Amino acid sequence: MRVPLPGWTGTLAMKAAAFITVMCCALAALLGILVHVSVTDQTVGQARTLALSRLKDATNAFENGDTLLPGAGVDPPGLPEPLRRLAARGQRGTMVGRHHGRPTMWAAGPADHGRTLAVEVDYSQQARTIAGLDGAILWSSLLAIGATLLVGAFAVTRVTRRLHATARVARRITAGDLDARVDDPLTRDRSRPQDEVAAVAAALDSMASSLQSKLLAEQRFTADVAHELRTPLTGLHAAAELLPAGRPTELVRDRVAALRTLTEDLLEISRLDTGRERLDLDAEHLSTVAERVVRAAGGGAGSGGAGDGTRVEVVRDVYVETDRRRLERVLGNLVANALRHGRAPVVLTVDGPVVSVRDHGDGYPEYLLAHGPQRFRTEGGATGHGLGLTIALGQAEVLGARLDFANAPDGGAVATLTLPQRPPVGGTPEDAGPR
Repeated sequence: MRVPLPGWTGTLAMKAAAFITVMCCALAALLGILVHVSVTDQTVGQARTLALSRLKDATNAFENGDTLLPGAGVDPPGLPEPLRRLAARGQRGTMVGRHHGRPTMWAAGPADHGRTLAVEVDYSQQARTIAGLDGAILWSSLLAIGATLLVGAFAVTRVTRRLHATARVARRITAGDLDARVDDPLTRDRSRPQDEVAAVAAALDSMASSLQSKLLAEQRFTADVAHELRTPLTGLHAAAELLPAGRPTELVRDRVAALRTLTEDLLEISRLDTGRERLDLDAEHLSTVAERVVRAAGGGAGSGGAGDGTRVEVVRDVYVETDRRRLERVLGNLVANALRHGRAPVVLTVDGPVVSVRDHGDGYPEYLLAHGPQRFRTEGGATGHGLGLTIALGQAEVLGARLDFANAPDGGAVATLTLPQRPPVGGTPEDAGPR
């Protein structure tokens, strides 16, 4: 079972800091152990050599019957038992212990009648030297780890800052700002060594430039084609009006009208793609706009009207300041899409600044819910060019509104338009109340 970790633990800076800390601690511990073992062996070796030398002198004095030097004696109190047993077996040895509360180096060997001859050497200075060395190793290791962390944090922060800048530019490009570029400092000077972050930034800038040029070429092509089609279509429409009445004439006029609608839609999409559309603000009750859209679509106006057609339901009406033409275009396209691809009844619900359009058909396809409307794409044998919802989404963005697409739990497609809140015009109350 995995333990949930905070989000900040997954950042590159924290991972780098943890890695540097672990490596510094491991290196400091290894070096500290090596230095400690080396110095301790040397210090203990010197003290052992001195103790054995004094034991030899004491042994000579004991065998010659001379007086033993201070620090030497037979079976002295405080002699460690391991040394006493070693001497009893006729061997010599040394051992560090404590005597009278201070560190002592003992050296012991056999004497006559099973006794033990031992000497003691003060080991306090050597013990303080080793303790001081251990403290110096500890503090120097902590200082080295801290300095390494600071330097590492500075280096990693520079890298992560550039990565965050690259990510921000990528998000701007995703949001539609194709002019955004990383412009990493290393990519400007090719004489400097290029690291991986610079390579990613250069690749992102190159991708954005290529994507921008392709989209601009596509927009110019769409606008040019739609513009060039307008003149011959106008003539074709005039010629169709001169044809004698009959079924063939109706078919020709119907196709000419469909082609003209498609051309106007392409021109509108081209204008939306340029991002230069401007609002013509006006103020009106939102329910009035919804009812006008329903009447234009051929449905029955009114609140909560019965029937199987299109109707408006007002939960809470508001007085909105917006571009009425664009708002009607958005709602009209949503209603037309619901009538064409869904099933009646189609209901426009006004709840404050939120307008939802719902039909009772099979709902939106999965690709539309996942990626939004796509031009010239329809599924399930549906007719049309897939431009209505694309235009609705583009006009909603011009209005500063949010357009969401979903499927109702009990069936049917639901498009929700959320208008931005703006101050009322001329002191008109924002909320007109239920109607």
